[in-house]
Amino acid sequence: MPDWMHVPGPVLESGRHDEVNLVFARGMTPDTLAEGLRELRREPLVSGEGDGWVWVVHDMCNAEVEDFDPVPYGRICAGAELVVFVTEPCSAKAHPPHFEYYRDGRLITWFSFEDLVQRLGDNPDHLSAELLAANLIGPDAECAEADDARHDCFDHHYEDHDRIVRAVAGFFALPSPPLSPEVTDR
Repeated sequence: MPDWMHVPGPVLESGRHDEVNLVFARGMTPDTLAEGLRELRREPLVSGEGDGWVWVVHDMCNAEVEDFDPVPYGRICAGAELVVFVTEPCSAKAHPPHFEYYRDGRLITWFSFEDLVQRLGDNPDHLSAELLAANLIGPDAECAEADDARHDCFDHHYEDHDRIVRAVAGFFALPSPPLSPEVTDR
């Protein structure tokens, strides 16, 4: 998870929330987004706005009510857009981060950071040009040193994740990190 996605309010011994989602919304107010998340039993941890977007970081799960299901964001974005980064869907099970984009309540595209080829939604290719331009998919996406036994592709694993975030953020013109001092405080 990129460092700028960490939030205050220790949950772990490390002082960091382990599993959080970052939600950007365009076409709704900060209060509307926060209230919608509360209706989905997710309390905003920190929020803000910039560049025409409002954003909220919230815990992925709600252990207090034993709600560990994926968040049904489509229910709260009628007439608006949501860009969602699920930063650690299940760190204990080593599930990778993923991206979701909703427009007017519909899932437009979804993909895992570990498998950009398998994209889902009403328009799974919505970001294909940007992913291709960033060499994240297509003929130049494979690591040039993958066949070298001395090279470990995991060495650039998190750099690849950062490239995905930059490609998505650039396409949607999301506010640039750091989003606020509270997001980066540890």
